[in-house]
Amino acid sequence: MALNEENVIIGDIINICLEENLTRTRIVQYAGASGDYNPLHTDEIFATQVAGQKSVFAHGLLLMGMCGKAVTDYVGDGRLRKFGVRFTKQAFPGDALYARLEVKDIHEENGEKLIELDIAVTNQNEETVLTGYATAVINERLSKKGVS
Repeated sequence: MALNEENVIIGDIINICLEENLTRTRIVQYAGASGDYNPLHTDEIFATQVAGQKSVFAHGLLLMGMCGKAVTDYVGDGRLRKFGVRFTKQAFPGDALYARLEVKDIHEENGEKLIELDIAVTNQNEETVLTGYATAVINERLSKKGVS
């Protein structure tokens, strides 16, 4: 069913599991796909002994991509107009990651009906690793358009 005014209201909260167990393999696969081989993400000895981290950690843009997919899965393909995030904490191998999308506003702009979302991604300890926002187009009520 398409997202429209009939099935979304301000205050709706959508919870999505992004990853039950973030693996080193997924992090290294992202390094290969993005070309970002920073040793903080791929070299355990460097990450722990040189940089003082507890382990390697996920690229911020990997988290952003996972979150972005959750947003487009909710709003639908081709509907996203704005998407921005802020990275607040590292995500480490073994972490479970959960997205929370909250409908903050529904309004019209430039002839389009838009939904505004606040976004947060947390880990299994309920620590926020990413915050953000999204704006997407939604369908108007079918009765207004007179079509199905």
